[in-house]
Formats: sequence, structure tokens, C-alpha cells
Amino acid sequence: MQKENILTKDSYDKLKEELEQLKTVGRTEIIEKIKVARAFGDLSENAEYDEAKNDQAMIENRINEIEDILKSAKVIDEDEISTDRVGIGSKIKIKEIGQKGAEILSFTIMSSNEIDPKNGIISNESPIGRAVWGKKRGNKVEVELPDGNKKNFKIMEIYK
Repeated sequence: MQKENILTKDSYDKLKEELEQLKTVGRTEIIEKIKVARAFGDLSENAEYDEAKNDQAMIENRINEIEDILKSAKVIDEDEISTDRVGIGSKIKIKEIGQKGAEILSFTIMSSNEIDPKNGIISNESPIGRAVWGKKRGNKVEVELPDGNKKNFKIMEIYK
């Protein structure tokens, strides 16, 4: 059974746009690249041809990946994002408990297809995402970090 991919409308639209671009522009460019590489002669020792074929495989793999995501997508509307409990699309602020002067950390909880840790977008399947999932403002959670250590956090705020 395929896992349901929960996406925001914006993420769904971006994936559809990327898919369309790959199927049209991406495939056309690759076909041209392969055609040019073939003109260089012997394919057994043709690095340009090998590179073009590898690029083609990467594009086709990405097309298949996006199609699979979209097939099992459940699109949530911004109005469905709760500020009562942490879920997909929730923006949260958490603070480590027992840590003097601990900074408040901000995250947006999204599905694993939409993560961007550099911009504070983490997966609901990440250690923090799993710990805060379904919790309310003021709840305390224990997060097991990848190194095996545990930290305790308090959910300071849930917003859109």
C-alpha cells in the first residue's frame, strides 16, 4: 500500500509545474543533447553520450518520483491547518527545557517531500516532527536525537 503524501496546495502546484517542465522542456533538451552526442561517433567511447544518457535517466527517475507523489497526494487547504494541535503546515516555536538562555527554535512541519531544513521546514517524520505531532501549545515533549541523546522541549506557539 502506498503511503499518503500530505501536501499543501502550494507544494502540490510546484510539483505539478516541475513535472510539466521535465516532461516538456527537460525531455526535449535531453533528446537534443543525445542527438548531438551521437554525432561525435563511436558510442562505446563517447563520454558526452554517456553523460546525456545518465541525465536522461535522472530526468525520467524524477518524473516517476513526482508522479508517484502526486498519485497519493492529499492536498490540504491553508484553512485546514490547525493552530490548536501540531500537524502538516503548522508553524511552531519550541524551547529547550532546562537550558538556561535556550533560544526559541522555529519550524514548519511538512511532509517528507517538502523538507528544507536550512529554511526551518522539517518533516513530520523527523525526530522533532514525530515528538510534537498532535501536541498542543504548552505541551512538553522528549526528542530522541540521531546521536541517541534526548532533549526536552516545550511547545511555545503553534501558528499558520
